[in-house]
Amino acid sequence: MILKKTFASVALAAAVLFVGCNKDDDNVDPSIPTVVSVSPANDDTDIERNAVIEFEFSEEMDPATVNTTTFQLKQGSTLVPGAVAYEGTTATFTPTNSLAAGTVYTAIISKDVKDLAGHGIAEAKEWSFTTGGSTATIAPVNLGTSANYVVLAKTAINNSPTSAITGDLGISPAAESYITGLALTDDTGFATSAQVTGRVFAADMVSPTSSNLTTAIDNMNTAYNDAAGRPSPDFFELSTGNIGGKTLSPGVYKWTSTVTVPASITINGGANDIWIFQIAENLTVSSAVNVTLSGGAQAKNIFWQVAGEVTIGTTAHFEGVILSKTGITLGTGASLKGRALAQTAVILDANVVVQPQ
Repeated sequence: MILKKTFASVALAAAVLFVGCNKDDDNVDPSIPTVVSVSPANDDTDIERNAVIEFEFSEEMDPATVNTTTFQLKQGSTLVPGAVAYEGTTATFTPTNSLAAGTVYTAIISKDVKDLAGHGIAEAKEWSFTTGGSTATIAPVNLGTSANYVVLAKTAINNSPTSAITGDLGISPAAESYITGLALTDDTGFATSAQVTGRVFAADMVSPTSSNLTTAIDNMNTAYNDAAGRPSPDFFELSTGNIGGKTLSPGVYKWTSTVTVPASITINGGANDIWIFQIAENLTVSSAVNVTLSGGAQAKNIFWQVAGEVTIGTTAHFEGVILSKTGITLGTGASLKGRALAQTAVILDANVVVQPQ
């Protein structure tokens, strides 16, 4: 009798469990879409200020319902303007302007986003992330005595006449003979040229020129390493390196490949703002492209740190201090307001080069 009672109790418990499982399964509607991933993820930090927000659904959604009404990005209570794009199961939000540095942003997907059958997500999705970059004023790159030169190189300065250069030129450890095309006239410790409003210095000239150039070259190397080593970039891989047509706000920019400028760009900011461009490969500026400054931005506060070669196309105009690990070439008729500081050679061809004030 006891055995029969125990068996009956076990059977009853199993039946209750079976019914309960079926009831739970009935509450899970497989037709309801879900958000399966977001990027940046919740609580992510050091997000680049040019980040594109991405979110993926469990199934294809009705594109008409994926828009700036059903997706919003906010900084506090302020709505961030931008554009939503949708394809397949993935949507993206691209802010109209760069995000602020060191700031918390909240992303929200509403229940009004629906799949092709008209089912909305079960509940709104909300998550937050924090941008990187520095909220403090960026310190300029200290050029040391390399700032005494508008053109400074280690191996050669080659010019195809006729250029117009305002500022001093220097070369070290190479000798004066490695400066060509400037028709130099020697003086004591320096040389002059009709194409240079300033003086030309080389490592084999009388003291103290040689030691001054050694210090300047050392300072140039230090400045390059300073620019390359600035941490926490504000902008990472902006436009995958094609920055043509962009307006660039102050900050530290980083690319792990070549940067191209196929169309004119604007560098916009105040007189004391700083721009540091960290480029792991080459910098190539197309012919007839202009770099324009606005808002009071100054060429002396713009630093282009380039691990590869720098090529400025014919008749192009460029602004800023170029710190090249290798060489700098200015195409025929190109102009530069800034400095060309190269750890190999600088090649000129009927150029206008003016040092910044």
